[in-house]
Amino acid sequence: MTNYQEPFTFQSGVTVKNRLIMPPMTTLQSFYDGTITNDEINYYAERSHGVGAVITGAANVTDMGKGWAGELSIAHDDDLPGLTKLASAIQAQGAKAFVQIFHAGRMSRSDALNGQQALCASAVAGQHRDGSPKTATPRTMTLNEIHETIAAFGQATKRAIEAGFDGVELHGANLYLLQQFYSPHSNRRTDEYGGTREKRFTFIKQVLDSVFAAVDQYADRPFVVGYRFSPEEFTTPGINLDDTFYLVDQLLQRPLDYLHVSLDKFDRVSRTKAYQEKSIMAYLHERIAGRKPLIGVGGVRTRSDVEGLLKHAEFAAVGQQLLVDPTWVQKLITGHDADMVTGNFADAIKYTQFTHPLHQFLVQRY
Repeated sequence: MTNYQEPFTFQSGVTVKNRLIMPPMTTLQSFYDGTITNDEINYYAERSHGVGAVITGAANVTDMGKGWAGELSIAHDDDLPGLTKLASAIQAQGAKAFVQIFHAGRMSRSDALNGQQALCASAVAGQHRDGSPKTATPRTMTLNEIHETIAAFGQATKRAIEAGFDGVELHGANLYLLQQFYSPHSNRRTDEYGGTREKRFTFIKQVLDSVFAAVDQYADRPFVVGYRFSPEEFTTPGINLDDTFYLVDQLLQRPLDYLHVSLDKFDRVSRTKAYQEKSIMAYLHERIAGRKPLIGVGGVRTRSDVEGLLKHAEFAAVGQQLLVDPTWVQKLITGHDADMVTGNFADAIKYTQFTHPLHQFLVQRY
């Protein structure tokens, strides 16, 4: 089992002081145009104490990739001053700063796109688990739009380097565009970007090529590139664990520094009957077999949770707990477990200071 206090040096050469990560979380604290606010900077700085690295909430790489109001932007050079302040604020607390880059695809809210129709691999609306519509029907991306989006991921990486971040994480999880191209539910294309698993991986492959080309050209220091993915979808057709094993096998062939699985519970068991003898993370860790570090996440609130997660991962991401308990890592390291915030999050947010947009978002969520 991994010791959470051990430092780690990624393949790129970036060293983090321990195995605790603050994962990306939606905060709704940016201005309408994606510019970072002082409230947002203070929010990250307060939670950067103690962790080895902070991964920011999703930053859109194009205006058409914006998912919701209050979302961070990395789509324009005008975003650089705010991004630079954010990276510096995180690093000043001793943590490495990674920015998550993404395109929301069909998950974009209409108001975030000023009424424009969202884009997707194919014109297929998202669905809830019960089959009811989750999104409006998107518009199928043209080849030109696909190529522009691929280039935009590289340009976003260049901006992350210029802003002083220590790395980027590609958001290939939570039903956003990278996942939409890989999913047989959202990708019904018949060109080179759709069909078999191999063809549905093409968009991801080309985005990775664009990102690494930017790193090779512009990075003047070690720079991390990670990839986050969701292991299963609840739609039919949809991504299953065998699809994810193929995806992981492909990602392991790229010079990524880490893989990051998105789960609501770190011990979640697969929906697929053939993979229910142990947790999804255990199967993934076995598949990766030490070739790259795995970041696990989902419901980490106690020392026992950290230890349980790190049986099947190299890093433990702590999200919701840090929202309501910003000094949680210091309590863990110093043995003040009795002072950790416990109880349900609906009660905890009543006693935690948040900006109005984030508070309203959390009230609706919990």
